[in-house]
Amino acid sequence: MSFPAVLHAEWIKVRSLRSLVGSLISVFLATAGLTILVCATLGRPEPDSTDFDPILFSYYGLNFGQMAALTFGAIAMAAEYKNGGIRVSLGAVPNRGLFYGAKLAVIGGLVFVVGLVTSLTSFLSGQALMDKGFGIGIGDPGALRAVVGCALYLALLSLLAAGLAALLRSVTGAMSVLVPMFLIVPFVVGDVSQGGSAADFLPDRAGRQILLLHPEGPLGHWSGMAVLMAWSGLTVGAGWWALRRRDA
Repeated sequence: MSFPAVLHAEWIKVRSLRSLVGSLISVFLATAGLTILVCATLGRPEPDSTDFDPILFSYYGLNFGQMAALTFGAIAMAAEYKNGGIRVSLGAVPNRGLFYGAKLAVIGGLVFVVGLVTSLTSFLSGQALMDKGFGIGIGDPGALRAVVGCALYLALLSLLAAGLAALLRSVTGAMSVLVPMFLIVPFVVGDVSQGGSAADFLPDRAGRQILLLHPEGPLGHWSGMAVLMAWSGLTVGAGWWALRRRDA
């Protein structure tokens, strides 16, 4: 079976599961919706704020949108292990590398496309709703990088979740690791704009450097993204090891 044929089969799986379609829609609604609400309500930084970042402010809802991306990746991969479905999939596509690669390509590709629409909508609407003098344009330094970087960030998170789900063979197991990592730990260690500690190398903290106008701490825009890529590569590699060695 060819790679395009396996890609098509994986696309059919995604669009046939309501939970997966709902997760993709939630990426957009949570990120763009909350950003629009906050920017329309506030419109400017706090009066005593000295480190206001107009780009990061346009992605206020990303904390919630990223959870939808993680959920999508985990469900899309772990669904194969429900009721022994992995045996059927591997029976149809005996080449495990082809199967795993196509599934990851569909997961990451779909989230990147949705993430690009989400990111552009969040940025343009957020900047338009800010009070005059605070917003920036798409052609200003750092803007286009952030729009593309946000989509890449969400896609890498979905792959990180997919790899972990392949390793643990469970949505519950994967999310029990990811939820504390992305919702609890960042609030404990501080805001993404406050750099200078080992916490900067957490996947979300590192990846979000791409959304900062002027990153602080040991990581820059693309070095932070490289750290996130390393995290995703680690879990994807662990998932491949599990699929190749354990799953039948």
